[in-house]
Amino acid sequence: MSKGLLIVVSGPSGCGKGTILAEVLKDDRFFYSISATTRSARPGEIDGVNYHFLTKDKFEELIENDGVLEYASYCDNYYGTPRKPVEDMLNAGKHVILEIEVQGAMKIKEKCPDAKFVFILPPSLKELRRRLNKRGTETEDVIEKRLNEATGEIKQAYKYDY
Repeated sequence: MSKGLLIVVSGPSGCGKGTILAEVLKDDRFFYSISATTRSARPGEIDGVNYHFLTKDKFEELIENDGVLEYASYCDNYYGTPRKPVEDMLNAGKHVILEIEVQGAMKIKEKCPDAKFVFILPPSLKELRRRLNKRGTETEDVIEKRLNEATGEIKQAYKYDY
């Protein structure tokens, strides 16, 4: 059995990553790696399905025990990729998709040069703002912070394969 391919997908919050990946993941050759985060769950999100929602102390314990492939701080919360499920699925021949932000993706690029990197661009920043507002889950301050982050992320899209 051959080892699976690691695929890293990034893009600004609200750009459509989830919609695109929902289609890809209909194919059982792919495994979606569920990230861990210290942010609070949004309405309808389920622990272990959308994210592994962890306390800051638990996340920092994972960091200290080399239990994450990568992690970053984004909008005042930790986000990271638990190591064991990724390694297990790759060794089982599954293609593993990591949906992570640019900082984490660049850490993976250093560690896993054979991985493929895909950046999803939003149609425009105006449309991105509309989508984030439509969610109704964040304050205007958080939306502004996400849009500022998006501008910086888009400038790094050239570092991706696709």
